[in-house]
Amino acid sequence: MTSLPLEGLRIVDISNVFSLPYAAGLLADLGAEVIKIEGPGRLDVSRHGAFSGVYPDNEVGEDPWNRTSTYNLLNRGKKSVVLDLSRPEGRAVLKDLIAVSDVLAENFTPRVMRGWELDYPHAAKLNPNLLMISCSGFGREGPYAQYPAQATTQEATHGLTDATGYRGDIPSKAGQSFVDFLATWALSMGTLLGLRYRRRFGKGLWVDVGMYQLGCFMVSERILDWEANRHRDERIGNRHRQFAPQGCYRCAGEDAWCAISVRDDAEWAALCGVIGRPELAADPRYATVEGRRAHHDALDTLIGAWTATLGKMEAMERAQAAGVPAGAVFNARDMHLDPHLRARGFLEMLEFPPERGIGRRPVIGRPWKLDRTRIAVRGPAPTLGQHNRDILCGLLGYDEARFAELEQAGITATKPTKVRPPLRLSMEDRLRQGRLAEWDRDYKTRLGIAD
Repeated sequence: MTSLPLEGLRIVDISNVFSLPYAAGLLADLGAEVIKIEGPGRLDVSRHGAFSGVYPDNEVGEDPWNRTSTYNLLNRGKKSVVLDLSRPEGRAVLKDLIAVSDVLAENFTPRVMRGWELDYPHAAKLNPNLLMISCSGFGREGPYAQYPAQATTQEATHGLTDATGYRGDIPSKAGQSFVDFLATWALSMGTLLGLRYRRRFGKGLWVDVGMYQLGCFMVSERILDWEANRHRDERIGNRHRQFAPQGCYRCAGEDAWCAISVRDDAEWAALCGVIGRPELAADPRYATVEGRRAHHDALDTLIGAWTATLGKMEAMERAQAAGVPAGAVFNARDMHLDPHLRARGFLEMLEFPPERGIGRRPVIGRPWKLDRTRIAVRGPAPTLGQHNRDILCGLLGYDEARFAELEQAGITATKPTKVRPPLRLSMEDRLRQGRLAEWDRDYKTRLGIAD
């Protein structure tokens, strides 16, 4: 069997929430041994609370912290060790792990690692070949460095919400935790670049990712426009600076939409034919892109009247067949059932151990493939503390007496000391409260995971 690209690489992952846990999960797909560290009183937020997603079949179970969808997606293929890092005994074990690992991944605010004397200058003394991968809201230096941050609020501080929204309306978010996933790709790439650096120069490296800067990069043209021209652009919703018409148009069906973009006169003439109004192509009001921009509201009404008679897929296919860029707006159901994504193997099926009561579930794979090596999710996310003994006694060589001592002192555990009450809502309650838009009672059959 062909070895995986990162086989033999060991990553100690003490990160939390989305960006870095997900990056480490992708690196586990590539073959890395990823050891996830959580405290008995400080679980990863993805195990509970607002970011945890849902429970399989909406059943909380006796160990809800092991069952949430977000945790099981982000931490697939990892090992789990519980260490109380707020206590020196827990940090001593972490230091032993750092000494025998390749990568330390963390996303605390900078003061935490400095306070523990585990920031890069100190960690590198434990292991000169160590790659340290850090992710924080604003990086490790500068006047904002000590601010805690999360992607859902950072969209405002780096300017994305100022760019996103409709003309004359308020600033708007681009989506949930958008910058977290920009950080995921940056952190994955940073780890691989660090490995290349170490292979070439024979020493470790610190990769410091500030999510704030990633967000600024996404609005860089607006920043340059201000610096060069002192021009602050307005919000334009779904429209375009040069192309017209462009928009997201309501289709037949519940909350169904299709995006359409016309880039030149030829595409405009083609769209006129598709919507059954070929005479509009010669109308002097719409004959040029400048005219179409000036009369965009009227064109939106004309196009919307056509899309309203069709399903979103049919509207997309008719426009595309005429050479007009168009795309149906997919929801979660569409993404799970899309035949192209299925053909690409983007959703991968994971079989959980029977005792976990989760069964067979689809998880998101990766947007890329390797032609010579099959990359796949290597296993389900671990239960809390599942690998305590394997790592502490097997990898680190602790004897049974020391392991028992750590357990008795509460430094390591397999159950949390603080359990947040799980959200117990029926699916109907979730619908009524707006937590779900809709749900399919036959979803297991649709997904091919029926018992």
